[in-house]
Amino acid sequence: MRRYYLAVDIGASSGRHMLGCIQDGKIQLEEIYRFENGMTEKDGSLLWDTERLFSEIINGMKKCAALGKIPESMSVDTWAVDYVLLDSQDRVLGSTYAYRDGRTQDMDQRVYDIIDRDALYARTGIQKQCFNTIYQLMADRVQRLEVLERAETFLMLPDYFQFLLTGNKMSEYTNGTSTQLVSPETKQWDRELITMLGYPEEIFLPLRTPGTVVGKLAESVEREVGFSCSVVMCGSHDTASAVMAVPREAGDAMYISSGTWSLMGVELPEADCSAESRRANFTNEGGYDYRFRYLKNIMGLWMIQSVRHELGDAYSFAQLCDMAQETGDFPSRVDVNDACFLAPKSMTEEIRQYCERTGQKTPQTPGELACVIYRSLAESYGETVREIEANTGKRYESISVIGGGANAAYLNRLTAQATGKTVYAGPGEATAIGNIMAQMIAAGELDSLAQARKCVYESFEIKEYMRNSK
Repeated sequence: MRRYYLAVDIGASSGRHMLGCIQDGKIQLEEIYRFENGMTEKDGSLLWDTERLFSEIINGMKKCAALGKIPESMSVDTWAVDYVLLDSQDRVLGSTYAYRDGRTQDMDQRVYDIIDRDALYARTGIQKQCFNTIYQLMADRVQRLEVLERAETFLMLPDYFQFLLTGNKMSEYTNGTSTQLVSPETKQWDRELITMLGYPEEIFLPLRTPGTVVGKLAESVEREVGFSCSVVMCGSHDTASAVMAVPREAGDAMYISSGTWSLMGVELPEADCSAESRRANFTNEGGYDYRFRYLKNIMGLWMIQSVRHELGDAYSFAQLCDMAQETGDFPSRVDVNDACFLAPKSMTEEIRQYCERTGQKTPQTPGELACVIYRSLAESYGETVREIEANTGKRYESISVIGGGANAAYLNRLTAQATGKTVYAGPGEATAIGNIMAQMIAAGELDSLAQARKCVYESFEIKEYMRNSK
């Protein structure tokens, strides 16, 4: 009899429920529900509608019952850094802000007035990004102190949804590290740092590792969805789950978790909190089994997703890739990590204005815009390869591209050319697979991460792009 595991994988633009099982020694994956996600704008702020997201989690779970495929366990992963604050009666306090909201402007300097950026990096190993939780909490302290003072519990979004499912409040380690408030040595909250910054230390729960059982579904949830199962922690930061699904063992290859963001890096046994890593803006996020994801956040497919939407979603991503290829090597490039591309009113106009400001040819057609984005991304990957090899003192022969971007053959070819590495693309649903892998290891169906990665390699198509491939 097949044993099913449910991954609820919620990204910034969409969510999906994926059922996984092992059949004939291979992981079988089935998407049973998908829903849209996105930030909502209210009074000039960008927010998440957590009530609607939880209702979509429930809707997808009902599909399991309708299909007669009841999972042994389930787990929720989302993007990083965003959180809820709960009061003494476990009610959400205030709005749940989205990381692209502008409230964190100048909050980095407020933090640096207390601890300088060099000391902060040496202490946490986390990349400076204006939307990191450490700066969002400073915005709370400055802009809505009454909310922060009333808070009894801090939960990252996956932890909050799993609390709603079970009634049990727990905090997961991999997502916790994205806050820039966790020690890479103790693998727990840096409570001295939290106190220094004036945040209430008592609201942070001990960090638990992927594989921890949160609990059974609450009775009210069980009645609504029509079944009972366990809720088990995965690497709830979606990149932590995605990197689990890299079909090569640690240290053998670089990876790019390619989606809305491109997370490019390697796995290390220890965090690299050196000044060189800080200057290159690398991060040391927690991974499965206390491995460290030494990586750089690159703007990623957010830019092409935005342009596609501004074109009325008239073209598929495959069509945009084809149009980009047909334009040849359109000469203009942009810095994909420039803050101007984080949340522009119009990505199309922002790209054109960037090219005008820098004296480059301005892209006009959809194909030219796509070409600028994809080639700029590939060149950023090439630069990041050189930085990783310089900082680690190791040469890597290949790059594993996982996530939705694994399906972008044009970008994969450009990446092979820009980096001089062989690119192995796949699996595409890496985050959901990694989520399920953590559950399968916890259930004893897979013995270890090494065995699980071997199973991924044998279960899913992996395409190869050589440096000189056309």
